[in-house]
Amino acid sequence: MKSNFLKILKDYTIITLSCLLYAFAFNCFFDANNLAMGGFTGIAQVINRFIPFFPIGTTVFVMNVPLMIMGVKKQGWSILFASVYAVFVSSLMIDGINMLFTFPSTEPLLACIYGGVLLGVSLGLMMLKNATTGGTELAARLLKYIFPSISIGKLCLFIDIAVICIYALTFRSLDNALYGIIAMYISSIAMDMVVYGSVNAKLAYIISDKSDDITKKLMDMELGATIISGKGAFTGNTKNVLLCAARPNKIARIKTIVMQLDPKGFVIVTDAKEVLGEGFGEYSEDSL
Repeated sequence: MKSNFLKILKDYTIITLSCLLYAFAFNCFFDANNLAMGGFTGIAQVINRFIPFFPIGTTVFVMNVPLMIMGVKKQGWSILFASVYAVFVSSLMIDGINMLFTFPSTEPLLACIYGGVLLGVSLGLMMLKNATTGGTELAARLLKYIFPSISIGKLCLFIDIAVICIYALTFRSLDNALYGIIAMYISSIAMDMVVYGSVNAKLAYIISDKSDDITKKLMDMELGATIISGKGAFTGNTKNVLLCAARPNKIARIKTIVMQLDPKGFVIVTDAKEVLGEGFGEYSEDSL
Protein backbone atom coordinates (compact mmCIF):
# COMPACT_ATOMS: atom_id res chain seq x y z
CA MET A 1 0.00 0.00 0.00
CA LYS A 2 2.81 2.37 0.96
CA SER A 3 4.80 1.50 -2.17
CA ASN A 4 1.76 2.24 -4.37
CA PHE A 5 1.30 5.61 -2.66
CA LEU A 6 4.96 6.50 -3.15
CA LYS A 7 4.79 5.50 -6.82
CA ILE A 8 1.71 7.68 -7.38
CA LEU A 9 3.37 10.55 -5.51
CA LYS A 10 6.51 10.20 -7.65
CA ASP A 11 4.49 10.03 -10.89
CA TYR A 12 2.46 13.14 -10.07
CA THR A 13 5.57 15.01 -8.95
CA ILE A 14 7.12 14.33 -12.37
CA ILE A 15 3.88 15.38 -14.09
CA THR A 16 3.80 18.62 -12.06
CA LEU A 17 7.42 19.48 -12.91
CA SER A 18 6.71 18.63 -16.56
CA CYS A 19 3.74 21.02 -16.52
CA LEU A 20 5.98 23.75 -15.12
CA LEU A 21 8.54 23.11 -17.87
CA TYR A 22 5.77 23.13 -20.48
CA ALA A 23 4.34 26.44 -19.21
CA PHE A 24 7.78 28.03 -19.06
CA ALA A 25 8.64 26.91 -22.60
CA PHE A 26 5.36 28.31 -23.92
CA ASN A 27 5.53 31.69 -22.18
CA CYS A 28 9.27 32.28 -22.57
CA PHE A 29 9.84 31.08 -26.12
CA PHE A 30 6.54 30.74 -27.98
CA ASP A 31 4.22 33.44 -26.64
CA ALA A 32 6.98 36.03 -26.10
CA ASN A 33 8.11 35.67 -29.71
CA ASN A 34 4.66 35.15 -31.27
CA LEU A 35 5.78 31.77 -32.56
CA ALA A 36 3.08 29.51 -33.94
CA MET A 37 2.35 26.56 -31.69
CA GLY A 38 0.41 23.50 -32.68
CA GLY A 39 -2.38 21.68 -30.89
CA PHE A 40 -5.09 23.23 -28.77
CA THR A 41 -2.62 25.79 -27.43
CA GLY A 42 -2.13 27.08 -30.98
CA ILE A 43 -5.90 27.18 -31.52
CA ALA A 44 -6.24 29.01 -28.19
CA GLN A 45 -3.72 31.59 -29.44
CA VAL A 46 -5.95 32.17 -32.47
CA ILE A 47 -9.07 32.51 -30.30
CA ASN A 48 -7.23 34.87 -27.94
CA ARG A 49 -6.35 37.02 -30.93
CA PHE A 50 -10.02 37.65 -31.72
CA ILE A 51 -11.35 37.43 -28.15
CA PRO A 52 -8.55 38.81 -25.92
CA PHE A 53 -10.47 38.37 -22.65
CA PHE A 54 -10.37 34.56 -23.13
CA PRO A 55 -7.13 33.48 -21.37
CA ILE A 56 -5.10 30.99 -23.39
CA GLY A 57 -4.72 28.49 -20.56
CA THR A 58 -8.43 28.49 -19.69
CA THR A 59 -9.42 28.14 -23.34
CA VAL A 60 -7.14 25.11 -23.71
CA PHE A 61 -8.78 23.45 -20.70
CA VAL A 62 -12.32 23.98 -22.01
CA MET A 63 -11.48 22.63 -25.48
CA ASN A 64 -9.96 19.49 -23.99
CA VAL A 65 -13.15 18.27 -22.29
CA PRO A 66 -14.64 16.41 -25.33
CA LEU A 67 -11.28 14.80 -26.15
CA MET A 68 -10.91 13.66 -22.54
CA ILE A 69 -14.24 11.86 -22.76
CA MET A 70 -13.05 10.03 -25.88
CA GLY A 71 -9.80 9.13 -24.13
CA VAL A 72 -11.64 7.57 -21.18
CA LYS A 73 -13.69 5.39 -23.52
CA LYS A 74 -10.52 4.11 -25.19
CA GLN A 75 -7.98 3.93 -22.36
CA GLY A 76 -10.00 3.95 -19.16
CA TRP A 77 -10.11 6.27 -16.19
CA SER A 78 -6.38 6.24 -15.44
CA ILE A 79 -5.60 8.52 -18.37
CA LEU A 80 -8.47 10.81 -17.35
CA PHE A 81 -7.15 11.50 -13.86
CA ALA A 82 -3.56 12.03 -14.95
CA SER A 83 -4.46 14.10 -18.02
CA VAL A 84 -7.09 16.25 -16.30
CA TYR A 85 -4.50 17.01 -13.65
CA ALA A 86 -1.86 17.80 -16.29
CA VAL A 87 -4.24 19.98 -18.33
CA PHE A 88 -5.45 21.85 -15.26
CA VAL A 89 -1.97 22.41 -13.79
CA SER A 90 -0.33 23.36 -17.09
CA SER A 91 -3.18 25.74 -17.95
CA LEU A 92 -2.97 27.31 -14.48
CA MET A 93 0.79 27.67 -14.78
CA ILE A 94 0.57 29.22 -18.25
CA ASP A 95 -1.82 31.91 -17.01
CA GLY A 96 0.02 32.28 -13.68
CA ILE A 97 3.46 32.76 -15.23
CA ASN A 98 1.95 35.15 -17.76
CA MET A 99 0.58 37.31 -14.93
CA LEU A 100 3.83 37.27 -12.95
CA PHE A 101 6.39 37.67 -15.73
CA THR A 102 6.61 39.35 -19.10
CA PHE A 103 9.34 37.59 -21.00
CA PRO A 104 11.26 39.66 -23.56
CA SER A 105 11.37 38.53 -27.14
CA THR A 106 14.53 36.86 -28.35
CA GLU A 107 16.06 35.72 -31.63
CA PRO A 108 13.33 33.60 -33.29
CA LEU A 109 15.61 30.75 -34.35
CA LEU A 110 17.00 30.36 -30.83
CA ALA A 111 13.48 30.54 -29.45
CA CYS A 112 12.18 27.75 -31.68
CA ILE A 113 15.21 25.53 -30.96
CA TYR A 114 15.20 25.85 -27.17
CA GLY A 115 11.43 26.11 -26.96
CA GLY A 116 11.03 23.00 -29.10
CA VAL A 117 13.47 20.97 -26.99
CA LEU A 118 11.89 21.97 -23.66
CA LEU A 119 8.40 21.40 -25.02
CA GLY A 120 9.25 17.94 -26.35
CA VAL A 121 10.97 16.88 -23.12
CA SER A 122 8.04 18.03 -20.98
CA LEU A 123 5.47 16.27 -23.16
CA GLY A 124 7.57 13.10 -23.35
CA LEU A 125 7.86 12.92 -19.55
CA MET A 126 4.10 13.31 -19.23
CA MET A 127 3.50 10.57 -21.78
CA LEU A 128 5.68 8.18 -19.80
CA LYS A 129 3.44 8.80 -16.78
CA ASN A 130 0.26 8.21 -18.81
CA ALA A 131 -0.62 11.90 -18.85
CA THR A 132 -1.00 14.49 -21.58
CA THR A 133 -1.78 18.17 -21.82
CA GLY A 134 -4.72 17.13 -23.97
CA GLY A 135 -5.13 18.45 -27.49
CA THR A 136 -2.42 17.21 -29.85
CA GLU A 137 -0.88 14.74 -27.40
CA LEU A 138 -4.16 13.06 -26.45
CA ALA A 139 -5.31 13.05 -30.07
CA ALA A 140 -1.99 11.46 -31.06
CA ARG A 141 -2.43 8.75 -28.41
CA LEU A 142 -5.85 7.94 -29.83
CA LEU A 143 -4.54 7.98 -33.41
CA LYS A 144 -1.80 5.56 -32.32
CA TYR A 145 -4.46 2.81 -32.27
CA ILE A 146 -5.13 3.48 -35.97
CA PHE A 147 -1.50 4.06 -37.01
CA PRO A 148 0.60 1.89 -34.65
CA SER A 149 3.67 2.04 -36.89
CA ILE A 150 4.01 5.84 -36.62
CA SER A 151 5.84 7.21 -33.57
CA ILE A 152 3.94 9.39 -31.12
CA GLY A 153 6.19 12.35 -31.92
CA LYS A 154 5.46 12.15 -35.65
CA LEU A 155 1.70 11.94 -35.06
CA CYS A 156 1.90 15.08 -32.92
CA LEU A 157 3.92 16.78 -35.65
CA PHE A 158 1.31 16.09 -38.35
CA ILE A 159 -1.48 17.56 -36.20
CA ASP A 160 0.63 20.54 -35.14
CA ILE A 161 1.52 21.49 -38.71
CA ALA A 162 -2.19 21.61 -39.61
CA VAL A 163 -2.87 23.94 -36.67
CA ILE A 164 0.14 26.11 -37.53
CA CYS A 165 -1.23 26.60 -41.04
CA ILE A 166 -4.43 27.97 -39.46
CA TYR A 167 -2.27 30.17 -37.23
CA ALA A 168 -0.39 31.52 -40.25
CA LEU A 169 -3.62 32.44 -42.03
CA THR A 170 -4.99 34.13 -38.91
CA PHE A 171 -1.94 36.18 -37.96
CA ARG A 172 -0.76 36.62 -41.55
CA SER A 173 2.79 35.90 -40.44
CA LEU A 174 4.49 33.34 -42.63
CA ASP A 175 7.86 33.72 -40.88
CA ASN A 176 6.45 32.97 -37.42
CA ALA A 177 4.55 30.00 -38.81
CA LEU A 178 7.69 28.61 -40.45
CA TYR A 179 9.63 29.07 -37.22
CA GLY A 180 6.76 27.31 -35.44
CA ILE A 181 7.03 24.31 -37.78
CA ILE A 182 10.77 24.10 -36.97
CA ALA A 183 9.96 24.22 -33.26
CA MET A 184 7.32 21.50 -33.57
CA TYR A 185 9.70 19.30 -35.55
CA ILE A 186 12.38 19.69 -32.88
CA SER A 187 9.73 19.02 -30.24
CA SER A 188 8.68 15.78 -31.95
CA ILE A 189 12.30 14.56 -32.01
CA ALA A 190 12.81 15.45 -28.34
CA MET A 191 9.55 13.74 -27.41
CA ASP A 192 10.47 10.53 -29.23
CA MET A 193 13.90 10.54 -27.55
CA VAL A 194 12.28 10.76 -24.11
CA VAL A 195 9.51 8.24 -24.82
CA TYR A 196 11.45 5.65 -26.83
CA GLY A 197 14.98 6.46 -25.69
CA SER A 198 14.04 5.45 -22.14
CA VAL A 199 13.75 1.83 -23.26
CA ASN A 200 16.95 1.77 -25.30
CA ALA A 201 19.17 -1.28 -25.00
CA LYS A 202 22.33 -2.66 -26.53
CA LEU A 203 22.62 -5.84 -28.55
CA ALA A 204 25.85 -7.82 -28.26
CA TYR A 205 26.88 -10.48 -30.78
CA ILE A 206 29.61 -12.65 -29.25
CA ILE A 207 31.65 -15.03 -31.43
CA SER A 208 34.01 -17.20 -29.40
CA ASP A 209 35.35 -20.71 -28.90
CA LYS A 210 34.57 -20.23 -25.22
CA SER A 211 30.86 -19.65 -25.74
CA ASP A 212 29.83 -22.11 -23.01
CA ASP A 213 31.97 -20.38 -20.37
CA ILE A 214 30.81 -16.96 -21.51
CA THR A 215 27.18 -18.08 -21.35
CA LYS A 216 27.64 -19.14 -17.71
CA LYS A 217 29.08 -15.75 -16.85
CA LEU A 218 26.18 -14.00 -18.57
CA MET A 219 23.75 -16.11 -16.60
CA ASP A 220 25.56 -15.11 -13.39
CA MET A 221 24.85 -11.49 -14.39
CA GLU A 222 21.17 -12.44 -14.74
CA LEU A 223 21.37 -11.85 -18.48
CA GLY A 224 19.82 -14.11 -21.06
CA ALA A 225 21.42 -15.15 -24.31
CA THR A 226 20.38 -16.90 -27.49
CA ILE A 227 22.83 -19.38 -29.03
CA ILE A 228 22.95 -19.27 -32.82
CA SER A 229 24.90 -21.76 -34.88
CA GLY A 230 27.40 -20.02 -37.17
CA LYS A 231 30.16 -20.91 -39.60
CA GLY A 232 33.36 -18.99 -40.27
CA ALA A 233 33.63 -17.92 -43.92
CA PHE A 234 37.45 -18.14 -43.95
CA THR A 235 38.08 -21.25 -41.82
CA GLY A 236 34.84 -23.08 -42.46
CA ASN A 237 34.71 -23.97 -38.76
CA THR A 238 31.37 -24.00 -36.95
CA LYS A 239 31.04 -21.70 -33.97
CA ASN A 240 28.28 -20.66 -31.62
CA VAL A 241 27.21 -17.03 -31.83
CA LEU A 242 25.74 -15.60 -28.63
CA LEU A 243 23.05 -12.98 -29.03
CA CYS A 244 22.58 -10.99 -25.82
CA ALA A 245 20.31 -7.96 -25.22
CA ALA A 246 21.42 -5.86 -22.26
CA ARG A 247 21.11 -2.46 -20.69
CA PRO A 248 23.86 -0.04 -21.79
CA ASN A 249 25.49 -0.09 -18.35
CA LYS A 250 26.07 -3.87 -18.69
CA ILE A 251 28.01 -3.76 -21.95
CA ALA A 252 31.40 -2.88 -20.44
CA ARG A 253 31.15 -5.87 -18.11
CA ILE A 254 30.18 -8.17 -21.02
CA LYS A 255 33.20 -7.06 -23.07
CA THR A 256 35.48 -7.59 -20.07
CA ILE A 257 34.18 -11.14 -19.58
CA VAL A 258 34.70 -12.06 -23.22
CA MET A 259 38.23 -10.64 -23.35
CA GLN A 260 39.19 -12.40 -20.11
CA LEU A 261 37.90 -15.81 -21.24
CA ASP A 262 38.85 -15.52 -24.89
CA PRO A 263 41.21 -12.71 -25.95
CA LYS A 264 40.67 -13.72 -29.60
CA GLY A 265 36.88 -13.54 -29.34
CA PHE A 266 34.73 -11.08 -31.25
CA VAL A 267 32.17 -8.78 -29.66
CA ILE A 268 29.90 -6.73 -31.91
CA VAL A 269 27.76 -4.19 -30.07
CA THR A 270 24.85 -2.43 -31.76
CA ASP A 271 22.04 -0.17 -30.60
CA ALA A 272 18.62 -1.69 -30.07
CA LYS A 273 16.00 1.02 -30.16
CA GLU A 274 13.47 -1.08 -28.30
CA VAL A 275 13.50 -4.50 -26.68
CA LEU A 276 10.32 -6.25 -25.60
CA GLY A 277 10.26 -9.24 -23.31
CA GLU A 278 11.22 -10.32 -19.81
CA GLY A 279 13.46 -7.76 -18.13
CA PHE A 280 12.64 -5.11 -20.72
CA GLY A 281 9.44 -3.54 -22.02
CA GLU A 282 6.06 -5.10 -22.60
CA TYR A 283 3.84 -4.44 -25.58
CA SER A 284 0.14 -3.75 -25.40
CA GLU A 285 -2.41 -1.88 -27.48
CA ASP A 286 -1.87 1.13 -25.20
CA SER A 287 1.88 1.17 -25.80
CA LEU A 288 3.35 4.34 -27.25
